[in-house]
Amino acid sequence: MGDTTMTTIGGKPVLRFERVLAHPPAKVWRAVSDPDELKHWFPAVIEAEAAAGASMRFVMDDGEDVTSGEVLEYDPPKVYAFRWADEVLRFEILSHERGSVLVFTHTLTEGQEFIAARNTAGWEVCLVALEARLDGVEAELPDHRPLMESYVEHFGIGRGEVVETADGFEVRFRRDVVWRPVETVWEMLADGGTVTEGQAPPPGFTAGPIQAGQVTEVESPRLLVFEWTLNGLTAGQVRWKLVHEPRLATYVELTQTVARRFDAELPVLLAAWQVRLEVLFGSLLGLEREWSDERFNQLRAELH
Repeated sequence: MGDTTMTTIGGKPVLRFERVLAHPPAKVWRAVSDPDELKHWFPAVIEAEAAAGASMRFVMDDGEDVTSGEVLEYDPPKVYAFRWADEVLRFEILSHERGSVLVFTHTLTEGQEFIAARNTAGWEVCLVALEARLDGVEAELPDHRPLMESYVEHFGIGRGEVVETADGFEVRFRRDVVWRPVETVWEMLADGGTVTEGQAPPPGFTAGPIQAGQVTEVESPRLLVFEWTLNGLTAGQVRWKLVHEPRLATYVELTQTVARRFDAELPVLLAAWQVRLEVLFGSLLGLEREWSDERFNQLRAELH
């Protein structure tokens, strides 16, 4: 993780990976540019001519998912770069005393920072497979799920933001749920039960110390709005929205309005929802995760 970074260039998030490989540049070049070698570690089958400007096809899921692209740079045995749909992948190979250095970058599209942990963890697994292919051994692939959690933390993707509004403030979170169907996410939040207007929301839609009032709007399985209270007073609304964009992600948009007089509660709200969404994310991945007072108190202290 220490050699993996995310920066923003021209408004677009760029993931950067660096690996020292005990193999000469020519061998590494074949592994990252030859379709017969790529199929052993790359997540899609690539069809392309070996020339800059050539068109490309990327085939996944046994042919059910096909996207197009273009070779942008082809300079053996140094640089291979191409566009995959709207994103750009670039492999640069440098000589090193131990063999080669591979610098791999993945440029996402603008606004895609929130899905970067999923992409980064996926590439980490792919690069393990690449190294195993170069070494001629069976790959021992890491579990991508805790890797995703680690990169959410490393990149700060799990943190919320506070936006000032005319009436006070709005706490906002957006979390990728890694292609889980919205129905699955809703069922986990509702614990398999029915959500009814005028009633309290199921505990899964709440977080730690946040006091929930009545549900004011529900459109199962995509939308839930409820009031939240503080010291017996209505302090604002909490809004859960589950979104599926076929070419981007399935994700949660969580917002909470906060009356201006309750601004001292903002660190508490940010910490509570971050922990709740961390638990939801891990649970959807099949990991055992539960609310942690220690984690909540740590985040609240950092935010004060």
